[in-house]
Amino acid sequence: MIHQYKNNGYNIVMDVNSGSVHVVDDCVYDVIPRIEECINNGVKEKADILAALKAERSGEGQQPEKEQTCGKGTYTDQELEEAAEEILELYEAGQLFTEDIYENYIGDFKNRQTVVKALCLHIAHDCNLACRYCFAEEGEYHGRRALMSFEVGKKALDFLVANSGSRVNLEVDFFGGEPLMNWQVVKDLVAYGRSLEEPNHKKFRFTLTTNGILLNDEVQEFVNKEMSNVVLSIDGRKEVNDKMRPHRGGQGSYDVIVPKFQKLAESRDQFNYYVRGTFTHNNLDFGEDVKHLADLGFEQISVEPVVAEPSEPYALKEEDLPALLEEYDKLAVELLKRQKEGKGVNFFHFMIDLSGGPCVAKRLSGCGSGTEYLAVTPWGDFYPCHQFVGKEEFLMGNVDDGIVRTDIRDEFKTCNVYAKEKCRNCFAKFYCSGGCAANAYNFTGNINGTYDLGCELQKKRIECAIMIKAALAD
Repeated sequence: MIHQYKNNGYNIVMDVNSGSVHVVDDCVYDVIPRIEECINNGVKEKADILAALKAERSGEGQQPEKEQTCGKGTYTDQELEEAAEEILELYEAGQLFTEDIYENYIGDFKNRQTVVKALCLHIAHDCNLACRYCFAEEGEYHGRRALMSFEVGKKALDFLVANSGSRVNLEVDFFGGEPLMNWQVVKDLVAYGRSLEEPNHKKFRFTLTTNGILLNDEVQEFVNKEMSNVVLSIDGRKEVNDKMRPHRGGQGSYDVIVPKFQKLAESRDQFNYYVRGTFTHNNLDFGEDVKHLADLGFEQISVEPVVAEPSEPYALKEEDLPALLEEYDKLAVELLKRQKEGKGVNFFHFMIDLSGGPCVAKRLSGCGSGTEYLAVTPWGDFYPCHQFVGKEEFLMGNVDDGIVRTDIRDEFKTCNVYAKEKCRNCFAKFYCSGGCAANAYNFTGNINGTYDLGCELQKKRIECAIMIKAALAD
C-alpha cells in the first residue's frame, strides 16, 4: 500500500507495510502510481514498464482521463528511465510496494495471554474546577463524588503485581477528577508500590495528571522524586483556557496555574512532563495556543481535539475540518521554523518514530485498553479505561474479585486495525493503531467502529509529522 502527498513543498511517498518513507522529485512522484499498477498486473521488467510509461505519456491505447498520469509530455525519456530505475531499486530492496505481513499475526494476537501492565487509578472522583468539556462531569463520572481509600488503592496495586506475569516495568497513573484533592493517599500508595518492587522483581513508573490548582512546593518536591511523568492541564491562551476551564464559581484558572506550571517544568529541566490542552469549536486556531504555551517557556506540549456530543456548542463539527487541517499544516511549518532556529518544542502529536517505533502488537492494537490497561474507580471497580468509567455495560470486575467479566476483556482483545473495516486500507493504521476504542464506541456503538472526524485529524497529524522529519533531514 502506497500513500503519497505533498506538504510544505515536499513530495512524500509512504510505503505503508514496510514503514519506509521517501522524499522524491516530481517525476518519481508522478510515476509511482503507474509502476505500482504495472507490478500489480505482473509487469516487472524495466523495459516493459518503460514502454508502458512512454505509451501512457503519449496517450497510446489509453483512455483520455489517464493521459495525465505521467505528466503528458512533461518528462523526457531519460527522466522516465531514471525514475523507473530508482523506483524499481526501492521495490527490490523491500521499500516500495511491499506486502502486508501483519494480518498473519492476528490469530496469535487474539489468543495471547492477558498480562496487565498499567492501571489508571481514579484517586479522586471530585474536582475543584468545572471544565465545560469534561467527560468526567466535574469528576463524578456519571456517579457520585468519592475519594479512593488507601485500602482500595493497595488492593489495586496488589492486583497489578499479581496479574503482570513476568513483566518487570509497571505503570500507574494517578488520575481524577483532581488527584491532588486526595494527596495523602497518592503519597501512601507510591510508598506501598515501592515496597512491592524488590520482593516481586517489579519496577513502578508513576505518573500524575493535575489541573495545578493545589500544586505547591511540597507537591512539586514529591513529584520530582517519585513521578516519571506529570501531565499539567492548561488549554493555552488565557481567554481560551478560562472560557473552558473555570473554577466552580466561574473565575478563570489561568493566572493561578501558569506560574506553578512554569516552576514545575523548570524544576524538571523541561523533561518528563507535558502541558496538555484541549481545543474546541471555540478555538479552531488552536495553533495559536500551542505557540502561546511555547512562548511561556514550555517545551513539552500536547493540545488535543475535544471529543464531545455533536449537540454541545463547543463540539468539533464536520464543517470545521478544512480549517482544522489547515491549522495543523500552519502549525507544522511554525514548529519546524522554531526547531531550525534552535527554539524547538516537542509537540506530542507531531512526534513520530520512523526508525523503529512500537512493536507489532502495539501497532495492531494500540493502548491495550481492557486487556493490558485498566481503570480503577475510587470504590475499586475495573473498567477498560478511564473513558468507559460509569458505563455499567463495561464494568469488568473489582479489586476484591478480580476480572469477572472475561467476555469484555476478550472483546477488547479482538480490537485491532484488521477488525475495523475503515482501518484495513488506511495509510495511518500502523501509526494510530486503529484509534481510540472509547471514541469509536461513543460515536458508533461499537469498539471496532471508527470516529471519522478524529481519523481525519489523525491522518493530517501523521502527514505533518513526517514532513517535519523530512525537512529536518533535508
